[in-house]
Amino acid sequence: MRLALFDLDHTLLDGDSDQLWCDFLIDKGLLDKAIFSAKNMAMAHDYKSGAVDVQAFCEFYIGTLTLKSPQDWEPLRQEFLRAWVVPRLCAGGKAQIKAHQANGDRVVMTTATNRFITELTAAHLDIKELIATEAEIQDGLFTGRTSGVLNMREGKVRRLLTWCTEQSLNWEQLETWGYSDSINDLPLLEAVTHATVTQGDPKLRAEAFKRDWPQTDWF
Repeated sequence: MRLALFDLDHTLLDGDSDQLWCDFLIDKGLLDKAIFSAKNMAMAHDYKSGAVDVQAFCEFYIGTLTLKSPQDWEPLRQEFLRAWVVPRLCAGGKAQIKAHQANGDRVVMTTATNRFITELTAAHLDIKELIATEAEIQDGLFTGRTSGVLNMREGKVRRLLTWCTEQSLNWEQLETWGYSDSINDLPLLEAVTHATVTQGDPKLRAEAFKRDWPQTDWF
């Protein structure tokens, strides 16, 4: 079995889906720009540097869903995909997905962004497998809290190994590819057989140079 693991933000997508979702809601008048715009920019800065607090990062963005149901959000989620996400999906990344699929490899999107925001993107890219941060739902409503292990940094590896167990896959017997832009995904890239840095941030590019990992730019 061969497994290809794709990060989403700044890898397949020219932008960050969490940050774009926040900007989208501000643009729609659903979030206070004075409060959320500055916080969104601060989160983006700390994420890129690798210094962001994982729990705070995930809960800030999941918090935008609070006290509404998935059904309440569905029309906006569809609009977000159509108008803000699809135009930013990069041709090079889509071509690499199709190359793996044509080779018979199992393709997985693994992202720190929550499942509710990213599952439509995975479906649009014809990726059947998604590992994402989970948003807690109680009584049919988003609580604004996360659920389970956050799919970020070392959590991406933990979630991946759990997923493999659930799929009856032996990680040690898999040949694996990993694609990411971010120093936050260093644990994931260290875990795979073949790591490729895509649109790498400065810290990850330095690691790629030291480790002789290939680097590419898809947009």
